[in-house]
Amino acid sequence: MARLARNTLLLLLAGLWLMPTYLLVVNALTPADEYTGTPGWLPSGFGFFDNLSEAWSAAGLGLGVYNSLLYATLSAGIAVLAAAMASFAVIVMPVRRRGLWFWLIYSGTLLPLQVFLAPLFKAYIGVELYDTQFGMVLIYAALCVPFAFFMVRNYLTTVAVEISEAAQMDGAGWFRLFWQIHLPIAKSSLLAAFVFQFTWVWNDLLFGITLSTSPNIRPVMAALAEIDGAYSSLGPPVVLAAALAVSLPTVVLFLAVQRFFLSSIKPVG
Repeated sequence: MARLARNTLLLLLAGLWLMPTYLLVVNALTPADEYTGTPGWLPSGFGFFDNLSEAWSAAGLGLGVYNSLLYATLSAGIAVLAAAMASFAVIVMPVRRRGLWFWLIYSGTLLPLQVFLAPLFKAYIGVELYDTQFGMVLIYAALCVPFAFFMVRNYLTTVAVEISEAAQMDGAGWFRLFWQIHLPIAKSSLLAAFVFQFTWVWNDLLFGITLSTSPNIRPVMAALAEIDGAYSSLGPPVVLAAALAVSLPTVVLFLAVQRFFLSSIKPVG
């Protein structure tokens, strides 16, 4: 009886959790000219591709997808590599005050992102990085480093010290230890960190609307916000179809590499 009650409660909670997603899908499928003005629980037709085509052509959604793909891939890749190097230095190399270095880097996740907006905006204007692809990649990479460092560093703490000692006895230097031994060992945590940071950059709206204005620079979420604002006459089904479409890349990426998430939290050896 207790098990039945628990399973029933879990099913109810899962249903409540999935309800907004269900409404999103149903109303994204509804043709825009058949939308009544109130969210429907059942689709009245299939107009998803028409809605998506209208959003794509009206707000240049394709450029936003390309920009976000560029920003998310480059920024997450740079951040994960930097986090791996910092983690290797803090865990493997004989540095002093390891705890201080950990908190110094990880503290980048403790402040709300809104506190960076005003100084970043002024600084970007001053150095002519505002509304540039390089500027967007730079800020995203910098913001992704602390959490990636937290994940990779925690994984490297599980690597046996004897591995480094044996490699050093064979004449391996720090460069070889990092690239040929610890980096392959930590590949699952690196990939998990990359997926998390890719997803965060892809879904970011705050910095996208603050540090970019041009259609050929702004990320996809900023373009999606413009559809909901400047092109509000298109109707909710068009906006929802665009939102559903731009959410798929992160879902596909997660499903493709989900097996690495479990292995990234298992201790080595």
